[in-house]
Amino acid sequence: MNVANSLFYGDNLDLLRAHFPDGCVDLVYLDPPFNSRANYNLLFRSSEGSEADAQVEAFKDSWHWNDAAEDAFDQVMQSGHARAFDLLAAFRSALGTNDMMAYLAMMAIRLIELHRVLKAEGSLYLHCDPTASHYLKLLLDAVFGAERFRNEITWKRTAAHSDGGRYGRNTDTILFYSKGAKPRWNPLFTPYDADYAARFRNRDPDGRLWMDDNLTAKGLSGGGYHYAYKGVTSYWRMPVETMERLDREGRLHFTRTGGIRLKRYLDEARGSPVQALWSDIPALNSQAQERLCYPTQKPIALLERIIAASSDPGDLVLDPFCGCGTAVHAAEKLGRRWAGIDITHLAIGLIEKRMRDAFPGVALRVEGTPRDCASAADLARRDPYQFQWWAVSMIDAVPFGGRRKGADGGIDGIIYFRPEGRETARALVSVK
Repeated sequence: MNVANSLFYGDNLDLLRAHFPDGCVDLVYLDPPFNSRANYNLLFRSSEGSEADAQVEAFKDSWHWNDAAEDAFDQVMQSGHARAFDLLAAFRSALGTNDMMAYLAMMAIRLIELHRVLKAEGSLYLHCDPTASHYLKLLLDAVFGAERFRNEITWKRTAAHSDGGRYGRNTDTILFYSKGAKPRWNPLFTPYDADYAARFRNRDPDGRLWMDDNLTAKGLSGGGYHYAYKGVTSYWRMPVETMERLDREGRLHFTRTGGIRLKRYLDEARGSPVQALWSDIPALNSQAQERLCYPTQKPIALLERIIAASSDPGDLVLDPFCGCGTAVHAAEKLGRRWAGIDITHLAIGLIEKRMRDAFPGVALRVEGTPRDCASAADLARRDPYQFQWWAVSMIDAVPFGGRRKGADGGIDGIIYFRPEGRETARALVSVK
């Protein structure tokens, strides 16, 4: 099966094993759901805790220690990845069987599968926050090898704020690993800041701005090229043939004191190399045009940077927790092939609409979503809540209430609209 430009509904572990052969993916980006906005201690509460399953909703993560988590732990044990299992067993000894341990067990077996589907020159970016980043880095070291660690990227996602009793938590962590020793890599640059650009204060007759730079090799290890050029004798950084070419191109500046300098033009400067601290990409605000009201939505610019750096046009980008589809949107925009997986029909319906709105005529395939009465009825039998969210997504409604237990008053979704010349109104949706 060709997985390119496909959206898959279902458990990503099952789908990776069923549809993705070894070494078929060039780049993996994943932002696995994790309820770190809740009280931090809740994540370490034992499986007997009364709040373990009380408020799970469509958008919230569902990592809890249960039979599925135990099964994930056993699958890592049987996977043949001794380092990964030894680490996971040590985590279990230290943390016990709580939500954090369930999260790590679920992630470990999926990281093993993601490593399998990556090409030798492929890379993986795991987006997380400080609640679990230190555990996840150790898992990645175990699965990929510590020598394949490339960067821990810090993304400043919000402005300064107070967190009460501690420093403001306004950053996310993106862990960058490669499968092989020579990953695909395209250096990226950001525009120079105003202070640096102000150094280009000289101007040619055609208006091009430039600054002068040293051409001599004095003080450099290995010396240089010793010769006289137009009456100036020195150790130069390049041979005379290169000096003559620069002169023909008008790139030499002959100073009043008898020296020769190199002209560096502002319009040719690539900018500053992107570093591991990303503070130039703001998080989405409530007024952002690309905002879809999905709680964990990331800005397209963030994914564009990752995809541009670690893939080429035509490469296959995989997001196994694709949420609202920002990664697949950015991949399509940059000319990459893509595949997205999510466990909720709500997300798949949202992404399909997003892609068709952004790229009219886009060729995409949706796997696992009901396309006829029989498959819809089957989904309703298997998971009534998923059926409910899928039905709501079919009419572009927003889900109401999620999986909270108890009566919801018969309201399953809301459609917001604005009658001409009137204030915003809403229509209530009930799935029967």
